[in-house]
This record gives sequence, structure tokens and C-alpha cells, in this order.
Amino acid sequence: MIDGYITVAAVTPALRVGDVEFNVSEIITKIGECADEGAKIIVFPELAVTGATCGDLFLQDALITAAKDGLGRIARSTRDTDALVFVGLPVRIGRGLYNAAAAINCGEIIGLTVKSYSGRLSGQQDSRWFSYDIGRGGGWNDEDIPVGRRVLYTCDSLEGLTIAAVIGDDEWAPAPVDAKAVAEGATVIAHLAADPALAGHIERRKQDIASQTGRIHTGMIYANAGADESTGDQVFAGHSMIAEDGVILAASDSFEPDVVYSEIDTAMLSHEQMSATPKMRRKNGEDTTVYFTLESEDTVLTRQYPRFPFVPSDEEELKQRCDEIFTIQSYGLVKRLKHTNTKRVILGLSGGLDSTLAILVCAGAFDIMGLPRDQITAVTMPCFGTTGRTYNNACDLATALGADLREIPIADAITQHFEDIGHDENDHDATYENAQARERTQILMDLANQIGALHIGTGDISELALGWATYNGDHMSMYGVNGSVPKTLMRKIVGFIADKAYAESDELADVLYDILDTPVSPELLPPKDGKISQSTEDLVGPYELHDFFLYYTIRYGFGPAKVYRIAKETFDGIYSEDVVLKWIKNFYRRFFSQQFKRSCLADGPQTGTVCIAPRGAWVMPSDASSAVWLRELEAL
Repeated sequence: MIDGYITVAAVTPALRVGDVEFNVSEIITKIGECADEGAKIIVFPELAVTGATCGDLFLQDALITAAKDGLGRIARSTRDTDALVFVGLPVRIGRGLYNAAAAINCGEIIGLTVKSYSGRLSGQQDSRWFSYDIGRGGGWNDEDIPVGRRVLYTCDSLEGLTIAAVIGDDEWAPAPVDAKAVAEGATVIAHLAADPALAGHIERRKQDIASQTGRIHTGMIYANAGADESTGDQVFAGHSMIAEDGVILAASDSFEPDVVYSEIDTAMLSHEQMSATPKMRRKNGEDTTVYFTLESEDTVLTRQYPRFPFVPSDEEELKQRCDEIFTIQSYGLVKRLKHTNTKRVILGLSGGLDSTLAILVCAGAFDIMGLPRDQITAVTMPCFGTTGRTYNNACDLATALGADLREIPIADAITQHFEDIGHDENDHDATYENAQARERTQILMDLANQIGALHIGTGDISELALGWATYNGDHMSMYGVNGSVPKTLMRKIVGFIADKAYAESDELADVLYDILDTPVSPELLPPKDGKISQSTEDLVGPYELHDFFLYYTIRYGFGPAKVYRIAKETFDGIYSEDVVLKWIKNFYRRFFSQQFKRSCLADGPQTGTVCIAPRGAWVMPSDASSAVWLRELEAL
């Protein structure tokens, strides 16, 4: 359970309707199997002890007494089992009969959650047999076992793990029980169900569970009754599932007894709830909290994290994502141009990836506004590190788009500047590099004033996270269109536009593909044999690693050790553990030390869930210390 991961299981056991002894034996066997697989939370279906389709047999004393005795037998069998188990059964409380979920931990029944919404079982209203008016409930079985519509089970050995049981239709009620439980602190829902199989319903149920867990940021262990239930009126499908924050992690086959396993990340869920619904976290006095204990151990991960978390793996979804982001960028610029009553833009065009996407966005915005593209001024400013490849690509791109192309060499101006400040031009230090970036920005700003244009910034979120920008150089603009686009996704967006361009212009498509094939470089140092001598990724690390670090640090609040753990597994065979550790340390050092650059960024559109713009998306003091994060990495 280190890093918040906990292995869970949803079980659809073999069953005989009304045969409590057989069902209890099956449940006990499955608990043992699940525990052997490392499961710490084990969930069985609604009314699993008796079967959900007993009909009027639920009103027979013999069945209710057998179910109570069977629950005691199940509890006793778990004395040496390190798990929390949820089992469904009918229970008599006072003069009422209730559809309940019993929670069992270390040989004890620690609580009962009762169903609070009348649904359908075997084609009939289950209110024919069960009551729903228990309120808070009180105790049960003369043992003061907590009973209620919502009982919260909080683990005292894993921070962030609080579980609520939901039974059947309580999940789909007009005011869902799980949403109320989340407001009280639940991060995981044990859903005990007896949902019949209907044509099209399995896929719909999958969508509903994914949607519900995403909406309230929970994990869900959904255990459904299977085909061994009575088929007198309906067939039950099984198809148990485990979901987490909108994603189905695992699902069992339908119509057969089965067990499905996965890990739920309770730390991530706690972060999501804390971030998304802080005002919901308040007690209303209706819930009972029960504490239980699990032994802490390292959960073996079976899940796989995507190597490119910003990039959808599905091709059609990727195309849609690229189109959406490009449209957001374009309309963001449209609004700024309309507000400032500006009909011209200017930007530096280097022949690299960032400025390529920026000028494409400008073209998109101008097309939306019906403005001629020759009012987009692209300025190429060759200097000491410019290569023929990037220079030619910049010129060809501007020409293919129909933009106004200007060339202003800056080598003489920089040489004069070095003389003015007494800097040796053979000393290729930070001054040598940054002077070029600042000269380019000065030219663009002054030209913007001269022609009445808006200076468009080109830097992306991957560079800004690392502070890989010259302060008051390429760091500054009048509007930054790429500020929340990561480098790994930017390549896909430009590729998407290149693919579309072939239908209109082979010339544009060809230059875009060559730009995509060009190494990422600031081109501030002299080339070697006419080729780029300075690789950004050699200096600060691979962008695919940094985008991975950025995503899980910002999006889910993972700590450095956890990010490192999932990164070394995700990139196993691509980068060694030492390489991953080297660059993750560099990421945190730079992320903290370079916040001052992000604190004064120009405006720009947020395009995704991860954004580090200072106006609400990411609020952080410029002088915050990285000590806590780096100590965690040093301790590995």
C-alpha cells in the first residue's frame, strides 16, 4: 500500500439460490484466493449469501437465520486474513428486513450498510420484502455493530482510504448514495450489485460506472450477481468491474463466476477530491465512521501508465484532441485581436517546432476572422547558431502560408553589444546565448509598435516548466499561444496539420514534416560542419521524461518518489533507472528555481488540464524551496 496503491478484488462467486451453506463455502474459498493474490479489499455481490433471486423466500425465518449464521462463519474464517471484505445478505433488524452489505475485518463484523432505494430484483420491486427506513440505524445482533444507510470504513494504516458500501440501485438513485458518501470523505466505493443482463446494458453499465467515478473522483469495486442466479424471469450477467476516476481498470467476463483484480490509487483520489471539491468536505452528522486495520506492504502494480500521458493512444481520439487544442489556440488569439482592435501579428520564426505551431495558429485565427495572411509578419533573425536547414524551413513555411516574411540578421548587433558590455564573443556562456534571445525579442517588440501588430509568443509548457527560456527574451511576448501545450503533444498537433495540409498544399506539408524531423535546439551556439551543435534534450533531459514528470506532479500531485517509481517502470528498456533519476532530480530543481519566469508570463489560452500559468492555473511563490522534494529523491 506504499504510494497509496491498494490491491482490490470484485468477485462473482458460484452460487445456488437459497443454499446458504454452499454459498458461504464458496465465499470463504474466494476470500482465501483473493487474499493469496494480495487483495486488501474484497467485494461480493448483493445478497450473495442467499442469492438475490429468492423472492418470497426472503420472508422465511429459516433463510434469514441461516444467512445470519453463515455471515458469522464467514467472519470467523477471516481471523488471519489481512483484508476488508464486503458481503451482501438479508438481515433482520427489529421488525424490519433489510438488504445489507456486511463489512468484515480480521474475523469481526465491523458494520452493516443497508440499501436505501427500492430497485428491481427478478422483475419485481424488492420493496415487497425489504424495508428502507432505517435512518442511522444503531446497533445489530446485540453486539452494537454499527448499522446505517451510510457507514464509512476508514483505514487507520493507509491515509486516504475511506470506503463506503453501496447496494444495487442506490448507485443510480436520483440522489446517489456514493456521492453523499464522497462528501463525507469516501475515496473508494464497494458496490454490491444484482443487475440483470439486458441487451446493450453491459456497455451502458460500463459507461455509467466510468462516468460516475470520474464525476466524484472515486474508485469503485463493482461486484455483480452472475448467471447462477435464478433465470425464472431474468438472467444475471456478472461482468464485475474495477474503476478509478473515470477509467475502467479491469472487468471480468460475463455469465461465468469470476474474480477481477486491480490496484486503486487512493492517494491520487484524495488529491483529486481535495482539489476538485474542497467545499463538499463537511460532516452532516448522518454517517457512522468505523476504523479498520490493514498491514502496510508494497503493492505489486499490474497497471501500465502511458509513456506519453498528454497524448491519447487511440488514433481517432488523438486527431480530435489535436483539432480541439488548435481550435482553442486559434480562438484565443481571435478574441485578443478583436479586443485590442488589432489586425496584424508578428512573431519570430526559427524553423523549429514551437514557432511553427505558433504561426499555424496565427494563420488559423486570421482565417476565422477573414483577414489576409500577409498581415502575419514572420521575422527570421539568423545569428551565430543558425543552420541552413532551419533558416530555409522558416522561409519556406512563411512563404507556403502566405505570410509576410522579413529577414533581419542580428550578428552585427550582438557583436556591437558584446563590445558595449565588454564581453568576449569567444566565451560561449549564458551571456553569449541570452543576448541573442533578448535581441530578437527587442526587435519583435519594436517592430510590433512600428507596424501596429501584436507580438505572439511561441514558448511551450515543457520549456516553461523547466525555465528553458531567456528571461525577457523568448520568455516575453504580448500573447503566448503555446503556453499550455506540451512538447510531446505539440509534435502530434503539427503532424496532424501536416497530414491535413497534403490535401491543400504539398509545399506546406513537406516543410512541416522536415521541421518535425529537425532536432530540438535553441541554435545559440555555432554549428559544427553546418549542422546543429546544441541539443536541448542533451542539456536538460528528454522531453518525453519531463512531460511525464510534469503531468503526474501537477495533474495528480504525486510525490517525487512515486513519480520516479512509475517512470522507471514505464520507461523500462528505454532509459536506465539512473538516467530517470538524474533527470527527475533536474526536473524538480529547475521547476522550483525557475518559477519567477512563470510568475510574469504573458496571457495565453489554457488548452488542457495541466497548465502552469500564474493566474489561477498554478499558484506558487517564486522563492519556494525544493528541499522537501529533493530530499525524497535523495532518500531513494
